[in-house]
Parts: sequence; C-alpha cells; structure tokens
Amino acid sequence: MPELILVGRVARAHGSQGQVIVNPETDFPHDRFAEGNVLVVEQNGTAVERRLVAVRFHQGRPIVALDGVATMDAAEALAGAELKMPADTLGPLPGNTYYRHDLVGCEVIDTAGVRLGSVTEVQGPVERSLLVVSDGQHEILIPMVEGIVTRVDPGQRLVVVDLPEGLAGLNVSGRR
Repeated sequence: MPELILVGRVARAHGSQGQVIVNPETDFPHDRFAEGNVLVVEQNGTAVERRLVAVRFHQGRPIVALDGVATMDAAEALAGAELKMPADTLGPLPGNTYYRHDLVGCEVIDTAGVRLGSVTEVQGPVERSLLVVSDGQHEILIPMVEGIVTRVDPGQRLVVVDLPEGLAGLNVSGRR
C-alpha cells in the first residue's frame, strides 16, 4: 500500500444528510478536498476509501459529503477519523516549497555542521511555517524563510540553517 499522508480530521457531523466538518491538516485544502477525490478514512484501526461527492467551504474548513455516508448517525460515527491521501497523488509543489511529511524527521544542522536536532513538526501555513526542531531535551522554533534555512534536501533527510545570533536562545523551550 502506498504511503498515506494526513490531510484532515473529521471534527463533527454537519446537518442531517451525512456531511461532516473537517479540520484540514494541509496547506492546500481546496486541492485535497475537491469533489471526486478519494480519501482514505482511518478510524479505530480500520481504513476505508471514500469518494468526496460534495464539498463546500465555511470559514476555511471543508464541509464534505462522503460516498456511503448518508445519515447523521453515520456522520457522527466519523468524529475524530483521520482523512488521508496516497503521497503519490499529491502532485509537485512550487520551488522552495516542501510537504510537511518530507521535512519531519530531517536532521537539522547549522552552517558550521553542528547538529541542532531533528524536525519533529512543522507549524503554521506555508507562507509562515516554523520548523519545530528537537534534540531530545529542548525544542527550538526555526522560521522556514530564505536566509535562515539555507538548504533543504528531503532525499538526504537534511536541513541546513544559518541562525541569526540570539534566535536559538530566544525561543528554546524544555520538552513538552
């Protein structure tokens, strides 16, 4: 089975016709939640493919109708379900843009070769992304901007950064 990428989570049922409100986990919700797309709905250890038969957006969140989910009870049962897509269906990104799953797990070093940790999470939208980098004891938030992130090589699982003086100490936190 191909690698599946999380694109959203079902928040709750909406209305009486089986629709659900989705909390998107993607910078491209209009692409991922387009009518006709097939999502893998994972919940309680099971995975079922479902086609999006209707989609509309309200306050930035998709409200979707999934094939085979026609009642309020069926929609309510999906609360908390993860919605995923095969990684190979996501398509290419513009230059200097990366999928979150390509960054999580990458080692982060500074321009002198000192290891800072590894990317555990990417926060924020694509235009204001922050890399959450952990060395096992501390976390540091690194803005994903030109001049600070100097090289990204997902194939080698490596991110090179040139941190401005004081940035590391400014936003280091203990492990949560």
